[in-house]
Amino acid sequence: MISVVQNVAIDCADAYELARFWGEVTGCPLDPQDRPGDRETRVLLPEGPSLYFNQVPEPKTVKNRVHLCLRPTTSREREIERLLNLGATFVTDRREPDGTGWAVLADPEGNEFCVLRSESDRASMPS
Repeated sequence: MISVVQNVAIDCADAYELARFWGEVTGCPLDPQDRPGDRETRVLLPEGPSLYFNQVPEPKTVKNRVHLCLRPTTSREREIERLLNLGATFVTDRREPDGTGWAVLADPEGNEFCVLRSESDRASMPS
């Protein structure tokens, strides 16, 4: 027997608004039944688990122990700029001079996530 991951759960203060942010990040829709004010919302990813947002009363107080790592379809630098324009904040720069590494951003509620190099970024690097 095995277990299948149903969703990745993210605690938050405003489930619908944070789901809207992540819907924009991923280009994926919210569950059509979700409405503003709902305490539970989902972003429906095309494959694998959904992103599930659960409204909780307590605020985030420490660094995430689990986080999402994003591989953009455009360049990492363009994606960082797009995400900052959507409302993310820049947390830590883990990019290296040779182009490897990643950037750590946070969503509007402070949940950290990483932006990795895109496949085109990786392909343009010398071996």
